[in-house]
Amino acid sequence: MTNDQRPITNDQSQPTHWRRMIAVIVLLALFASAAISSVVLVDETELIIVERLGHISAVYDRPEDRGLHFKWPWPIGTARRFDARVQLFDPPGREIFTRDKKNVTVETFVCWRIGQGAANQPVVTFFRSLGSHEAAAARLESRLRSIVATRVGQLELSNLLRVDDPEAGPVGNQAGVLEDLSREIREQLQQGRADGEPLLERLGIEIVDARVKRINFPLGNQQAVFERMKSERQKIADRYRSAGLAASTVIRSHADRQHAELLAKADGDAERIRGEAEAEATSILNQAHAADPEFYRTMRTLDAYRTILNDKTTLVLSASSSLLKMLSEGVPADAKASEAKPAANATAVP
Repeated sequence: MTNDQRPITNDQSQPTHWRRMIAVIVLLALFASAAISSVVLVDETELIIVERLGHISAVYDRPEDRGLHFKWPWPIGTARRFDARVQLFDPPGREIFTRDKKNVTVETFVCWRIGQGAANQPVVTFFRSLGSHEAAAARLESRLRSIVATRVGQLELSNLLRVDDPEAGPVGNQAGVLEDLSREIREQLQQGRADGEPLLERLGIEIVDARVKRINFPLGNQQAVFERMKSERQKIADRYRSAGLAASTVIRSHADRQHAELLAKADGDAERIRGEAEAEATSILNQAHAADPEFYRTMRTLDAYRTILNDKTTLVLSASSSLLKMLSEGVPADAKASEAKPAANATAVP
């Protein structure tokens, strides 16, 4: 072989080598992809259905199925995953007419999940009848709307919103109207259809809870309802005010009567004490006058002088007046002696 032919042979073998490497890499990638797609990891929050060529080959819906499993690689074997947790379906409120033709807005919610661990494998029923959570929510909304409309339409507004005592809470374990309504909605949802076939057997759905969340009036009627509520509250307030005014009048009358009685008793006691004091003073004066009448007359005369005489007084007296007699003759001797006796007695007292 000449030197010119050797480079030609090397150039032809180089593309063949790269093609082999690419083929090996592709084969390894396909093998890894097949190995990965053959593994099924079952989480505790999932329910899994394994299909082989379109037919269900395995169902993992029990607690003991959690963990690692194997299947045919894709596209021969496929795994469909469903959420096993409780789902909350909270549709918007709808206007419904009551029995007495009053429209109200009723808001409800439903807690549901796919059945687990039953012999008939509810997840398979769910997959074949609904296929997804969105389809289940749509089916529940249709059924819930029908049940709520029928049940609320059998009640009057006064019974639906009846409250025996707005200031008190529930009495013991007694269920109210809304609690009874929620229980009936829950039972009818679990029943599924009128033929009695349970929802779990027909759709693979288990109803955990269903309740009435809120009952309200439509926006167009709320203002009128608020005005009527204000009017009723105003009547109650006026009644309380009237009762308060009546009680105030009774209390004031009772207080005024007690005040008048106390004042009358006090005035009576004062008059009695004053009369007793005046009687005692009169008795003392009488005793003093009887003990020395002359001294008493002299003292009375002096008191009269002290009362009527001053710098501007002009006094005209008759000749027989006792006032003129004392001014002209002076104090009588017996009056002086009587005046000296009290002074002597006062000095002798230790």
